[in-house]
Amino acid sequence: MCGLTGFLDAAARSDETDLRRLAAAMSATLSHRGPDAGGAWVDAEAGIALGHRRLSIVDLSPAGNQPMGSADGRFVIAYNGEIYNAAELRADLTHVAWRGHSDTEALVEGCAAWGVEATVARLIGMFAFALWDRRERRLWLARDRLGIKPLYWGRFGKLFLFGSELKALRAHPGWPVEVDRDALAAYLRHNYVPAPGGIYRGVRKLPPGTVLSVAAGEEPRLTPYWTMDEIAHAGVADPLVLSDAEAEERLDALLRDAIRRRMVADVPLGAFLSGGIDSSTVVALMQAESARPVKTFTIGFHERGYDEARHAKAVAAHLGTDHTELYVDPAHALEVIPRLPGWFDEPFADSSQIPTFLVSAMTRRHVTVALSGDGGDELFAGYNRYFWGERLWRRLGWLPPQLREALAGLMTAPSPAAWDRAFAAVPASLRPPQPGDKVHKLAGLLALPDQTAIYRRLVSHWEDPAAVVPGATEAEIPWALMDDPRLAGFVARMQRLDTVTYLPDDILTKVDRCSMAVSLEARVPLLDHRVVAFAWRLPMAQKIRGGEGKWLLRRVLGRYVPDRLIDRPKMGFGVPIDVWLRGPLRDWAEALLDPARLRDEGFLDPAPVRRLWAEHLGGRRNWQYLLWDVLMFQAWRERWLAAAPAPVGLPA
Repeated sequence: MCGLTGFLDAAARSDETDLRRLAAAMSATLSHRGPDAGGAWVDAEAGIALGHRRLSIVDLSPAGNQPMGSADGRFVIAYNGEIYNAAELRADLTHVAWRGHSDTEALVEGCAAWGVEATVARLIGMFAFALWDRRERRLWLARDRLGIKPLYWGRFGKLFLFGSELKALRAHPGWPVEVDRDALAAYLRHNYVPAPGGIYRGVRKLPPGTVLSVAAGEEPRLTPYWTMDEIAHAGVADPLVLSDAEAEERLDALLRDAIRRRMVADVPLGAFLSGGIDSSTVVALMQAESARPVKTFTIGFHERGYDEARHAKAVAAHLGTDHTELYVDPAHALEVIPRLPGWFDEPFADSSQIPTFLVSAMTRRHVTVALSGDGGDELFAGYNRYFWGERLWRRLGWLPPQLREALAGLMTAPSPAAWDRAFAAVPASLRPPQPGDKVHKLAGLLALPDQTAIYRRLVSHWEDPAAVVPGATEAEIPWALMDDPRLAGFVARMQRLDTVTYLPDDILTKVDRCSMAVSLEARVPLLDHRVVAFAWRLPMAQKIRGGEGKWLLRRVLGRYVPDRLIDRPKMGFGVPIDVWLRGPLRDWAEALLDPARLRDEGFLDPAPVRRLWAEHLGGRRNWQYLLWDVLMFQAWRERWLAAAPAPVGLPA
């Protein structure tokens, strides 16, 4: 796992020393992604520079250092990620006299032998890379199929910039920094800045499964080599016809292979374990493939309704792993929050970023690589919103809108706190976390006209973010995918859209930035593209059964872990932000939400923000998510757009 950056400047007049100094400065901003080595390669005549920071995982010798040239001297690569079928690639490249055993060398030699587009189609792994063709004077960028590894790019006149993180691009003096207000509005809806745009004008995210090529004087050309749409449509058109036992056996074998490949490393390795279905499956199969106890790590909370650590501990004990846990309290959050904007570069407000960083930091003290269970919800229909949305439309969609509106009014008459008190009589095993908030959220869905509107509401924080950002027109995600007639069923359409939006832009961004902040490589075996294709060929009845998602994944896990340890309501990786904002984080939040400050900065309208803040403090409503969106933007603005002191109430 590493960090890459660089630029192609058709108007460059600098000599080699100046270009190398600039490339080194850009890559130095990524030292957390690669603390083990760094390098730069430049060609002053062509105006090209590649910078790299290395986290050594496979082939720890200097033979794996980057930027790396191909044996024939034509190509130079800077690469971030892991190629899990590098051994097979090497076996097919019989003409190469290998210098080491790194996957980087297999990748650059593959590109030299087969071309970039043919090579990326062969890869099993997570990757983002920049490749310079010295003969054709052409730059290639490529990103893995699911968007596990990040890659930003931007063109400003004759200057083309790229890098793993935005801070590397900012280090180039030719980048004009300007906030994109339309992207800010989209951020307030989703709690992340959706691709392909970015928070700055002119800078974009390379889409997953895409290759970009550019030469001096040309417009960049983007070519998809793999798309989620094709996989989803192909799966629906050619579904698997397997008995439950056959499907279970196939999935078990496929996951074993994906996990076995991701256990290859020349450094210590472990896994995140939350005690949920996804991470428990990954750990169970890791332990089945290992001759010694797997190292596992989890985070717990003292607040009721948020703690899964005890479940993780029970799973770890059953599997016999070497387990470590850390309980989080507000003091941990106080230490982490000031540093979040520096890691994420863009506004990012998925509050599970806090425990994700803390578990990453704890894990890094013991290992250098950790496997994670991310992706299972999107592939095997695990999110609660899939069931809420589908059931709501099936049961109430036929009612007249006026009747649905009246029912919504009855449901929102009691406050969320009142609903919480009412649900206190329900047994804990059957009671969802934060039931009052869920009742109010359900009420908000009742009067919506169609499935697209329901999905939009389910994934929205601020419902009209352009009204909060003066002068903005919201940059929207492809909502039209919800109307695709080739995908029958509300759940399948939600899964597909989540996989191309929420998964790469929220979940995988969070895991990448938090793990890389502490130089930890996180691997996600459930997102092996072969597993993705298999999941989309499964009939929905083998994903959802008895009102429960991940049915087949549960069957596989049941081979290794008894049902009693995993048969419980889904919790997610939430944190008690609502309580913390009324308590230890209140002074910090109040400073960032000061109305005069909001007005002077000019990005956000103070009126709606202050109204929600007052209602939250008064306990009338729980606006934790919307407020966290604003607070994370304000903290980001303070870090990247102003040289201001640390906010009141937090350590500098």
